[in-house]
Amino acid sequence: MKRAKISETFKNFYNHLLLQFKRLKTKDEKIINESGSRNVEFKAESLSSIAYRLVGGRIGPILPLFQDLSIHLQRAGIKTSFRAYVSLTVFSTAITALAVFICVPCVLLFVFQTPVFPAILFGLGGSLFTVAFSVVGFYVYPVYRADKIKRDLEDELAFATGYMSILASAGVPPEKIFHSLSNLPVPLAVSAEAKNIIRDINIFGLDIISALENASKRSPSTLFREMLEGFISTIHSGSSLSSFLRAKSKEHMKLKRISLQKFSDTLSILSEFYVALLVTGPLLLIIMLAVMAMMGGGSLGPLSPDLLLNLLTYIGVPVCSIMFLIILDSVSPKW
Repeated sequence: MKRAKISETFKNFYNHLLLQFKRLKTKDEKIINESGSRNVEFKAESLSSIAYRLVGGRIGPILPLFQDLSIHLQRAGIKTSFRAYVSLTVFSTAITALAVFICVPCVLLFVFQTPVFPAILFGLGGSLFTVAFSVVGFYVYPVYRADKIKRDLEDELAFATGYMSILASAGVPPEKIFHSLSNLPVPLAVSAEAKNIIRDINIFGLDIISALENASKRSPSTLFREMLEGFISTIHSGSSLSSFLRAKSKEHMKLKRISLQKFSDTLSILSEFYVALLVTGPLLLIIMLAVMAMMGGGSLGPLSPDLLLNLLTYIGVPVCSIMFLIILDSVSPKW
């Protein structure tokens, strides 16, 4: 009888899930028929909108803590409002911390047979670490992205101003110069900025001066802002755009030579660090741990030499290599 009741319960549950799936499928088919297309990818914008609906009205007291993010979001080109991004940060952090707080004690209890109280403490510590890591990650991401755009703009600026000076020498008006710059076949950071300027002119109805002023305010690059402000001043004064852009191109080319020289010196230092920390260091540690494992000693508390060797090989070296690649990408010029 008990087996029959359990079987009947699972059968009813399965039929209920099947009915809900059919209803969801019917709704999706209606949406497809009405719109004619369907985006099957889960976009970050939908997640931010869900987070904004759930916690957007309750995050007022903590918004001043993230006030610096507003300008970084604009400079990073992230198409999400400040309040929605903070809502996404709070929502994702809460969900991740709750998942860690539940999963870590369960794994420790049922897999490693850890007592209940230490397992709960480990879960609480893991959730707190997750909160800190998640908040720092959401805060640093716009800063890193804005810095990447800044470096890309400054790497391309010498060539972009030279291209613009050629168009200005041919008598092309300023709007057409940025329109041509936005339609380059090669995807560049300068092209993205030019597209935003053309968008402000064609869609929002701004004049070229106002569009350039807005682009100057949201640009993360100081050199690009100076170029735009000089462009505006040249238009106001009626001076020659071609002469101004030609002088800017020469100036940026000199700065680029200096930056490449500095990068060469930095790269030599980084190569020495890489050899010392990620080539010689792991080899010495692996040899030392292997010898200690053969001699039957060298345990570091609950960590045996074999476990330390596996942690170094499969976690330590890959993580340090990824960190080194991130550092190298942050200092490497694009051109």
